[in-house]
Amino acid sequence: MKIFSILLISLSLFLTNITAANSASTTSTADLPTYSTSYDEQRDPFKDATAALTLAKATNRQVLIEIGGDWCTWCHKMDNFLAKNPEVYHALHSQYVLLKVNVSDSNENNDFMKSLPPVLGYPHMYVSTAQGKMILSKDTAELLDDNNYSKVQWLSFLTQWSVENSTARAKATSQINDQQSGE
Repeated sequence: MKIFSILLISLSLFLTNITAANSASTTSTADLPTYSTSYDEQRDPFKDATAALTLAKATNRQVLIEIGGDWCTWCHKMDNFLAKNPEVYHALHSQYVLLKVNVSDSNENNDFMKSLPPVLGYPHMYVSTAQGKMILSKDTAELLDDNNYSKVQWLSFLTQWSVENSTARAKATSQINDQQSGE
C-alpha cells in the first residue's frame, strides 16, 4: 500500500508539472504582440518596429526582426521548432522582442526592406538594440544542424546577442579603442 501511495503521488506531481508547462507555454504565446506571432501582409512594419523598439526599451531586451512569410516552408519549420523547444522559445521571448515582417508577392514591404542589409534567403533575421542600432544580420541556415534547427545553435545565438553580452562586447571594444587612441 505504501508503494502504491508513493507511485500515485509521483504520478500526480508529474501530471501537474506537465499541465503547468503546457499552460505556461500557451499563456506566453497569448501575451505576445500580434507582430510577434504572425506574418501579416496588411501590417505596417515601420509602425510595428516602433512598437517593438518601445517594448524592448521598457523591458531591457533586443529586437529580433524575422523576415519571411506564410508561403515560406522554413519559416513554418522554425516556428514548429520553437514551439517544440520551450527552453529556446523562453530564451527568445525573454531576451528579445520578436518582430515578424512579411515579404510576399503581394506585399514585399520594399521601403522597410531597403532600410536593412540584403536578405540572403528566408527566413532571415536581424538583431537590433532597443535604440534601433542594427548589430547583426543572420542567415538562419547557420542555426541548422543536419538539416534541422539546432537547440544548441539557437541557444548560443540568443545568448551571444542578448543585451547583457552585447553591452559587455561594446564596453570591451570601447576600452580597446581608448587604449589604442592613448598610445
